[in-house]
Amino acid sequence: MNKKTSARAPSLPFEIDATREHPLGMPAERFLRDYWHKRPLLIRNAFPGFETPVQPEDLAGLACEEGVLARMISLDRATGAWDVRTGPFQEEDFPGLPDHDWTLLVQDVDKWDADVRALLDQFRFLPRWRVDDIMISFAATGGSVGAHVDHYDVFLLQAQGERRWAIDASVAMGKPAPDLGFQEDVAIKLLRQFDPTHEWVLSPGDMLYLPPLVPHHGVAENPCLTFSVGMRAPSSAELIGDYLDTLIADADEAVRYHDEDLATPQDPNEIDPRAMERVVEALNALRMNDPDLVGDWFGRFITTYRASGDVMPSPDAPSRIEMEWDLQQGARLLRHPFSRFAWRRRKKGATLFCNGLDYALPVKEAQALAALESLDGPTYGALSEAGRDAVMALAAQGHYQLALDDDDPASEDQDP
Repeated sequence: MNKKTSARAPSLPFEIDATREHPLGMPAERFLRDYWHKRPLLIRNAFPGFETPVQPEDLAGLACEEGVLARMISLDRATGAWDVRTGPFQEEDFPGLPDHDWTLLVQDVDKWDADVRALLDQFRFLPRWRVDDIMISFAATGGSVGAHVDHYDVFLLQAQGERRWAIDASVAMGKPAPDLGFQEDVAIKLLRQFDPTHEWVLSPGDMLYLPPLVPHHGVAENPCLTFSVGMRAPSSAELIGDYLDTLIADADEAVRYHDEDLATPQDPNEIDPRAMERVVEALNALRMNDPDLVGDWFGRFITTYRASGDVMPSPDAPSRIEMEWDLQQGARLLRHPFSRFAWRRRKKGATLFCNGLDYALPVKEAQALAALESLDGPTYGALSEAGRDAVMALAAQGHYQLALDDDDPASEDQDP
């Protein structure tokens, strides 16, 4: 944190009321400058009058589906033991549960429910490729996942019922950083020490923003639903690992260690300093010095990072000629909800990315295709030849599916 930020940090509030003009309680630019990745913030009435599009029974039903990432975490208060179960669950698993001290968590609900996915429009002040998913948790009274930290930014929107949140904002208050060590012999990663500085009860429509590594602990005051909008934040190790894989795959075998300036060594068994200089030169020769090569690698990486499911082509997908004919007759191409799009400018034109695939396109077309959830005939027909080729190539991979009527994308067969 720089000196300017540190100097003004004590005067910044940790709680604020949203307004119709500013759902974050302030202009987005100010939020990004003063809070994003730096300082927790509770935003009262960020979603005024919020009504959850998903009920607890809907979440339980989704947790029973194959391909859905779901967990159930419970605490035995008598012994202090935590239990973690992973889905898919069975319908008969739920009626016998107690009325307290358990939580059901389901990842990627935005991929399965169009109304949940629509909530992401409220987070357009962030790069879309940074947003990972919307996880929804249902907690019985007293339900919790314990005191913990996340390694990414998260927005915790209270959707139904009330939840009590306690956080440790010591760092944002200019105090020493808390102990982030974990308890031993526990089924989940819980902090061994948690000393909260702030505590609030959130009601529907309230939203708590937490930067990475802020200790927090949420406990259901009554049966409640919480929506967690989490960010994609790959570690340096993940970035380096994928980057090196790309370098190795594209490496020219002719580029090798070489020593045409070799002199007679004083000791033939020594790896001398000049030899190490040549090793560094050989490694540097592997670097992607072209910004477009690095940018295209990152676009492919980030659109596959933490993928929630594989997108597969339909075995009975129509041919390109059939799809183009149907589009002319009023059909639409619907983007698969598991498909992740992004784009970037190049020295010339742009690159469109989708789940690790990349296509060179004009800037306006890459920008439009990354934003559009569906394509109708006129929109498709207005694309360049390269744009139409990209759309059809993506359709062949299952990233677009043909809709012959006005069905909602979520009603289509979206099995991962």
